[in-house]
Amino acid sequence: MTAFDKLVEEHQTEWRGTHVATQEWGQQNGVRKSWILPSDLWEAGLWSGIGKDSDHSLSVYLEKAQVQKHTGAHNLKSSWVLCANLYFPFGVSDAGKELFASFLKQHVATEIDSLDRIELEYAESEELHPVPLLGEEGGSRGSNQTSPDLGLLVNGGRGLILVENKFTEHDFYQCSAWKHKGSAERPGNPDPDRCNHAVEVARDPSNQCHQTAWSRRYWDHLAPVVDFEALAALPCCPAAKYGYQLFRQQALAEGIAHSGKYDLVVSAVAVDERNKSLDSALRRSGIADLRQWGTIFNGKAKFVVFTHQQWVRWVREHDDKGLWNDWQLYIQSRYGLGE
Repeated sequence: MTAFDKLVEEHQTEWRGTHVATQEWGQQNGVRKSWILPSDLWEAGLWSGIGKDSDHSLSVYLEKAQVQKHTGAHNLKSSWVLCANLYFPFGVSDAGKELFASFLKQHVATEIDSLDRIELEYAESEELHPVPLLGEEGGSRGSNQTSPDLGLLVNGGRGLILVENKFTEHDFYQCSAWKHKGSAERPGNPDPDRCNHAVEVARDPSNQCHQTAWSRRYWDHLAPVVDFEALAALPCCPAAKYGYQLFRQQALAEGIAHSGKYDLVVSAVAVDERNKSLDSALRRSGIADLRQWGTIFNGKAKFVVFTHQQWVRWVREHDDKGLWNDWQLYIQSRYGLGE
C-alpha cells in the first residue's frame, strides 16, 4: 500500500462518517472495507447535482446511453465515480461547457474553442466502433472493450478528446496476452519472450504479438506511426508491463484520427498529482515518466496528461459568477481537491 492509498482510504472513511446515513461496510471482490458502501447505495457517493433525485441524474444517463456502470461504483475510492463527480456535471449547461472548454484549450489543445458534449465510457459507431476498429468482440460501453472514461466532443463535433481517468491506481495494467496461459475462449501465449523485443513486435505483429492471435488490431493503427528509435530504447513492448490501457486508447485514438472524421483527436490521461506511483508506472517498460508515452508514437492523435488539481483550480479561478460553489465545496470535502 502506498502513502497515497492510505491517505485516500482514511479520507473516504472519515467522509462517509458524516455524509452517508448508513455505516454498514460494503463488499467488493469478497472483501469488506470501511470505504466501500453497500452496492445498492452507490449513488450516495455522487455529488447531488448528478444524484438520483437531480434533474441530471447519472443513473438516468447510464440507462439512456446504455452504459454499464463500473462494478466498483460503490467503492468510495472508485476512479469511475470520481470521473463522474469531477467532469460529467459540466456537460449539462452552456456555462459548464464553456468553462470546461476554456480549461481544455489551456491544458489539452490550443485548437479547442468549444465543448459540445460529454459522454462516459465513450464509443464510436459503425466502422469506428471497437469491434471493427480494434477487433474487440463481446464487449459493451463500460465492459470488456476500449471505451475511454470520457469522450469530449469539441469544436462543433470536429474534435474528439478521449480521456482515461485515474485516482488511486498504481499502473495501466499488464497486457492481457503477455503471460496468458490459455482458456476455452483464447489460446495461451506460446512465447511470452517475444514481448521483450519491442521493435520486432512492431515490425511483425502478426507473428510477434499474441494479441493478433485473438484478432486484436492495435498494431494495425500504431505500427505505421511508431517511432522506432524510441521503441528500440525500450526493454519490451510498451503495452506489456503496465502500459496496456494507454496502448489500447492510443490505438483507438489513432484509428479514429486516421479515418478523417475529426480534425483533432487527443488521447489524454487525467490523474491525481498526489499519486506519484502512477507517474512512474511505466518504468519497467523503459519509460521514465507518464508524459513520455507520447514520444513513442508520431501519428495524428496527440497524447496529453492533465491533473484533477489543475481542473479544480481552474474552476475556482474562472467561475466568476459562483455557479459552481456548491460543487467546489463537495469536491474539497469528498476528495481533498482544491486545497
